[in-house]
Amino acid sequence: MRPDGQRVVGAGPVLFAAADVSGLEGAKALAAAFAAKEPALDILVNNAGAAWGESFDSFPEKGWDKVMDLNLKSPFFLTQALHGQLRAAAKTRPAKVINVASIDGISVNPQETYSYAASKAGLIQLIKRMSLRLIQDNIVVSGIAPGAFASEMNKVARDHAQETARRIPAGRIGIDEDMAGVAIYLASRAGDYVVGQTIVVDGGVTLARG
Repeated sequence: MRPDGQRVVGAGPVLFAAADVSGLEGAKALAAAFAAKEPALDILVNNAGAAWGESFDSFPEKGWDKVMDLNLKSPFFLTQALHGQLRAAAKTRPAKVINVASIDGISVNPQETYSYAASKAGLIQLIKRMSLRLIQDNIVVSGIAPGAFASEMNKVARDHAQETARRIPAGRIGIDEDMAGVAIYLASRAGDYVVGQTIVVDGGVTLARG
């Protein structure tokens, strides 16, 4: 069903599997579950993420490890585990790996989210490094760096949208269509030549931060 209520004709079945992809074994288990259903993977979106905010003096190791494992370790090892299925799809046209980063990996958020900022900056660099290797297999790796979107992770944007919007040059927080449009672009034929780039979707926040 499309957002406008119209039914999509010819859509296939939707399958799902729950997995903890913060560790290597979970990534392998998810890849195995997928391989049991499908021989090839056209598009992988690495979207799992976590955040942790706490003052510098009390920031705990668990707040570092949890965020780094899910935000940085997971995209690498899940992509690695699904490499065979991505290569299979890439025999006919470019397969895609789209990683969801954050503008906090590009510019500094005033909140004390140390592991989150480090993980997203690392992910943006990882996108570049993986892209150069995987393009050899006709797999295009790219990224999206969103700004303020209402979500369980970004409760400030969710619960205080109008106040948040006043700090955004575009005058509003992001909506689903803003992210969906960029994801569709990268996943489609139009994004076949976008290798290793992370597209910022933030209403101008990164530019305003300076």
